[in-house]
Amino acid sequence: MKILFISRATLYKDKGGDTIQIVNTARHLEQLGAEVTIRLCNETIDYSKFDLIHFFNIIRPADILFHMERSGKPFVVSTIYVDYSEYEKNVRKGASGFLFKIFSSDSIEYLKVIARFIMNGEKIVSPSYLLVGQKKAIKKIISRSNMLLPNSNNEYKRLSKDYNITKRFRVIPNAIDTSLFNEKSGNEARRENLVICVGRIEGRKNQYNLIKALNGTKFQLVIIGSPSANQVKYYQKCKEIAASNVSFVENIEQEKLLDYYKAAKVHALPSWFETTGLSSLEAAAMGCNIVITEKGDTREYFENYAYYCDPGSPQSIFDAISKATRVDISSELQQKIFNQYTWSHAAKLTLAAYEETIRESVSVP
Repeated sequence: MKILFISRATLYKDKGGDTIQIVNTARHLEQLGAEVTIRLCNETIDYSKFDLIHFFNIIRPADILFHMERSGKPFVVSTIYVDYSEYEKNVRKGASGFLFKIFSSDSIEYLKVIARFIMNGEKIVSPSYLLVGQKKAIKKIISRSNMLLPNSNNEYKRLSKDYNITKRFRVIPNAIDTSLFNEKSGNEARRENLVICVGRIEGRKNQYNLIKALNGTKFQLVIIGSPSANQVKYYQKCKEIAASNVSFVENIEQEKLLDYYKAAKVHALPSWFETTGLSSLEAAAMGCNIVITEKGDTREYFENYAYYCDPGSPQSIFDAISKATRVDISSELQQKIFNQYTWSHAAKLTLAAYEETIRESVSVP
């Protein structure tokens, strides 16, 4: 079975959770015998070599339309359906903040595609997107897809409600790499007041309010990550307000994250929205207590084992972190992650979805 992954042009330049998901899914699929090729949406591609295409990020339909229409191949979509609207409407400042308060979520995403082209030179791969628009483009991709692969049931429910669609889907959970993050490497002495936050530094991840919550407190906060190209000013704002108990570590490879996960008592990710929070999965597997946003699909993964906060309230963030430092780690959450949320397990589910899709596409006269 030959599978083509197609993702955003900045997949490796501005690494995010989707980068980890794509690379690890491909690696574990190959261990199961599939042949996987990862290509970027702005590349010229010979589709004839492949049995099926796997797209990622439904909120970037301009990256998908061209290849969907040109290839003629069956395809599935890992939706990774992130909702940026609350952040855009409530946090953005200046002219862009004013515009985002007026427009719908789909209109906001459409404007962002135009802005990335003008400001960053990011090519609009599918010219038809400019005429079709965000909402119709997403609905078109969903209707033409053979199957959707959301990261949770709740993600599918949100997508179905927002676009008034019903489509066959299989949940493919986000996961951890057990060759790095495993039961043997997580039982370490903890620094009770050490709090870490691992993730790309950007407005949605809300490091700014996390810093405000812990500035000048007894906690030592370490922010680990780098800003994306269009979030450098946000990164600078975070550094400007940070007190002496807050430090920054630029993006590091997952192998090097182990030492931080082993040392910290708490991992905090008070985002304005998360489908999962990959770093929270990794940190919980390594024995950190988890403070995470209440907005998104996080409860499906972390249930009552995490400490939830309101991303708009530094006090709520502080209170959740304070609670998380006073209790023992959750061995039940650790075990749930090792049983259900591994890339090996996710790859098996993905391969089954491929086999079903290819089998049905071949049987169609």
